Amino acid sequence: MLTYDRLEHIRLTSRPMSHRILGHTFLWGSYDLLRRVKITVEGIDKLPAHPVMFAMNHTDRFNYWPFQYWLYHHRNRFTATWVKGKYYESPMVAKFMEATNNIPTVSKGYVLSKDFHVTIGRKPTDAEYEALRPLLDDALYGQEGVVSLSRPDAVPAEFFATARSILGEPYDPASDTWAAAAARAYSGLMKRFVDLNRQALDAGCDIIVFPEGTRSVTVRHGHIGLAQMALSLGLDVVPVGCSGCDRIYPGSSPWPRPGAVTYRVGDPIPHARLRELAPVDDFTPFNPADERRLRQPFTHLVDHVMDRINELVDERHRRRPEHERDAQPVADRYL
Repeated sequence: MLTYDRLEHIRLTSRPMSHRILGHTFLWGSYDLLRRVKITVEGIDKLPAHPVMFAMNHTDRFNYWPFQYWLYHHRNRFTATWVKGKYYESPMVAKFMEATNNIPTVSKGYVLSKDFHVTIGRKPTDAEYEALRPLLDDALYGQEGVVSLSRPDAVPAEFFATARSILGEPYDPASDTWAAAAARAYSGLMKRFVDLNRQALDAGCDIIVFPEGTRSVTVRHGHIGLAQMALSLGLDVVPVGCSGCDRIYPGSSPWPRPGAVTYRVGDPIPHARLRELAPVDDFTPFNPADERRLRQPFTHLVDHVMDRINELVDERHRRRPEHERDAQPVADRYL
């Protein structure tokens, strides 16, 4: 699982050996040698020479692989990709993720759900999650104690009574509150997440972000993490529309089915233009108070990027309002 220690030990490199090995063995064999996958990249000449943030729709588990493969073989560019923290649950998968220059994203939902799972031995129900989330939010916004549990029995008593480490942050119920400890854990993990993005840029890597935060065949709304990171790190954002990869990777197998995938690279959005779209003052990325204060300009910027992505995908992938709602249990999004 993600902890301070796990994030501290991740090292991103400019030319990851794992990318080169995979690019010349497994991916080359499955894409080119066996001619199973045709990769088309349109508009790549628009790409600046310096590292950028690619913002891509997220159709399936592996839809960044053909893009990374093409960038390596045709432009000698390497990437670091934002991936969900839940992919670090399995030690074997976590080692693969670390070796392949991935940056695990951290969320309030992950901190809450993972701590509950470790402490109680199961995922929280939607009702338990919804009871705990306001406590965590209020602690992060400096308003701890403003809200309380809707019912005393809404969450198992042992969850609050058990001393433990919350993803690396000590929690002692005799002198602390769960909400305060969980808020410290989230803030510390997010600081390291920002540092890893800086490390990727210092190594000369492009950063791939899926603003939707979840997989969907059709384009959905984006989250404000993209805006915060691009603005704070001075990045240009390059929208990329991915079409067809969900048919190549319909499930969890990394072995592709025969087919074709098209990536359309849109006009880069220079950092100066991002500042016009979100004219914000100084802020700390992922600081809850700044997120609340600047949510409107952050959202405006991300909406603009998602509109650009929506224009770049095939018709079957374009936005449909009825697909916006995520029906899966809340904890399943994080664990």
